[in-house]
Amino acid sequence: MKRNINKVTPQRRNLNRREVLSLISATAAASLVGGTSEQIASAMQMNSPTQNAKSRPVKIDAKPEPITIDAARTAVMVVDMQNDFGTKGGLFDHAGFDISIIQRAIGPTATVLASARHAGLKIIYLKMGFHPDLSNLGSEGSPNRMRHLLAGVGKTVHAPNGTESRILIRDTWNTEIVPELKPQTSDIVIYKHRFSGFYQTDLDAILKQLGVKYLIVTGCTTSVCVESTIRDAMFRDYVCVLLADCTGEVVGSSLPRSNHEASLFLIQQRFGWVSASGEFIKALEA
Repeated sequence: MKRNINKVTPQRRNLNRREVLSLISATAAASLVGGTSEQIASAMQMNSPTQNAKSRPVKIDAKPEPITIDAARTAVMVVDMQNDFGTKGGLFDHAGFDISIIQRAIGPTATVLASARHAGLKIIYLKMGFHPDLSNLGSEGSPNRMRHLLAGVGKTVHAPNGTESRILIRDTWNTEIVPELKPQTSDIVIYKHRFSGFYQTDLDAILKQLGVKYLIVTGCTTSVCVESTIRDAMFRDYVCVLLADCTGEVVGSSLPRSNHEASLFLIQQRFGWVSASGEFIKALEA
C-alpha cells in the first residue's frame, strides 16, 4: 500500500517576541504540573537569527517508497549524540560497549547537518540527561529508574577533558554533544529524561511553533531512543525519515539479525521511512 503525502503546504516563519514569550509562559506553567522547566532556555533560542528554508518539494529515495517533503516545514533531529554514548570515557565506553558503532554515524551526520544548515533547515538536538539529584529519574521500582541506576547514572567520573563529571547528568561533560556535531547558536537543544524526546518535554510545542511537519532523524541508539522518538512522532502525525547510516545500536549488535536492522525494518514498515545520508543530501541539493 503506497502512502501519498506529496501534497505540501508551506507555512514557515520566524517566531516573533510575543510568540516566544507565550511559549515560555506555557512551559513554566507545565513545569508546575509535572512538565519540564529545563526547556525554557532552548525555547528562547528560537528567537535568535536562523536560516529560512524556502518552500520547495524535496523528493527523497527511501524505503518503503520515495517520499516528498517540504523543505520549509522540515527539521533535522539529532538524538543523543553525546559523550556518554559516543566518546571514550562515557557511559557506553565504561560499560564495555563497542562505541565505534556510534562513532561511525558521526561523519555522515556531520555532512547532513552541513547540507541542512546550508539549505536553511532547522536543527534540533535531543540530549539524555537527569537532574543532579535524580529527581526526574522516576519513582522507586520504576523500570526507568532501575535500569539507569544499574547503568551507573549519577556516578562521578573523571572526564577526558580533566573535569570531574557525572554519568548522564545534565550540564556535565558526559551529556555534552560530541565535538564533531557541536550545536550552533541558532540550533535548539532539548534535554529529555526518558527514551522518547516527546515525553515531558517541549519538543512537540516547539515543532508546532516552527511549523514543522517533516523530521529527518539521526542519532543513537537505533532501537531505543531513536525508535522511541519516531514512534511518538508518528503518534503526533509527524512524518519521519530515518537516515540509516546516521544511527547505530550497540545492544544486540552481534545477533544474527541485529536490533539496528530490526528497527530499520519496523520503522520503514509502520512508523516512517528509512533512507541514507547520501540520498537526503542529493535530494536537498537537487
